Amino acid sequence: MLRHTAARLLQAAGLVLAVVVLNFVLVHAAPGDPVETIAGASGGMSPELMAQLRQQYGLDQPLPVQLWVYLGKVIQGDLGHSYFFNQPVAQMIAARVPATLLLMLSAVSLAFGVGTALGVLSARKPNGWLSQFITVLSLVGFAAPVFWLGIMLVILLASVLPILPVAGMRSIDASGGGIEDMLDVAHHLVLPTLTLSLVYLAQYSRLARSAMLDVLGADFIRTARAKGLAERVVLYKHALRNALLPVVTVLGLQFGNMLAGAILVETVFNWPGLGRLAFESVLRRDYPTILGVLLFSSIVVVVMNQITDLCYRLIDPRIEAP
Repeated sequence: MLRHTAARLLQAAGLVLAVVVLNFVLVHAAPGDPVETIAGASGGMSPELMAQLRQQYGLDQPLPVQLWVYLGKVIQGDLGHSYFFNQPVAQMIAARVPATLLLMLSAVSLAFGVGTALGVLSARKPNGWLSQFITVLSLVGFAAPVFWLGIMLVILLASVLPILPVAGMRSIDASGGGIEDMLDVAHHLVLPTLTLSLVYLAQYSRLARSAMLDVLGADFIRTARAKGLAERVVLYKHALRNALLPVVTVLGLQFGNMLAGAILVETVFNWPGLGRLAFESVLRRDYPTILGVLLFSSIVVVVMNQITDLCYRLIDPRIEAP
């Protein structure tokens, strides 16, 4: 187990390093000049001052030299200083992480829990009306783009039925603490969570239904029923535990996609998280902030893969480390 854990950590470190190098090259290869963006935002700038800014930010150096300097700083835990916001990148990310994690964990929990439950209900009677309704509903959710879902939910639940806020994380008159503040955040969280989770909820329900149908036809399920076990025990103790493995696999693999989807959701709902920060940084050609957000995202994906591997063994103890 220790050897396996050490090997996985080394693989994760190598993967993160490769991602950092690739992100750095791609971001600097994209068209646009951060100094010209800063000059345009400030209403103009002399050529001498622009040259001074390029020298200050190290943009006048060859790309391999910039990459070497950046890698040295990252290894020391320094993600650099934002060109546009004039703040340390690590400080900006730390301030935005709680909002993004709250949104993503809420969306993952809702999609996984409700999607798996719908898949199980659909598999119990695969030809029933409830199964057909869940199938149609999941296909619609699977095909709908995230931004379109967000706009439709805004129109339905904030315009036609004005019961939910459409922007921000807190009300303007929020007190800033206590139970009332938590309820206010939860109230603002409903629409972004629904928008981000519906697409993945549809996928998990389809996958759980397919996995449950396969497991319910296995020999050990027939043996369990022949022993006289209650259908509830057969379904939830024996079948569901085995059917969860493919759902957990897809959940771990799609965590990165959900993080990417959070960019659109946070932009639509003005949610103060990493996705919105990344969007603003791309528009402003803020290289250090973009690279910092991408680095944090890659670390989150790697950590989720490790957690997924651990969940395998919790669900099925027969799975051993290679």
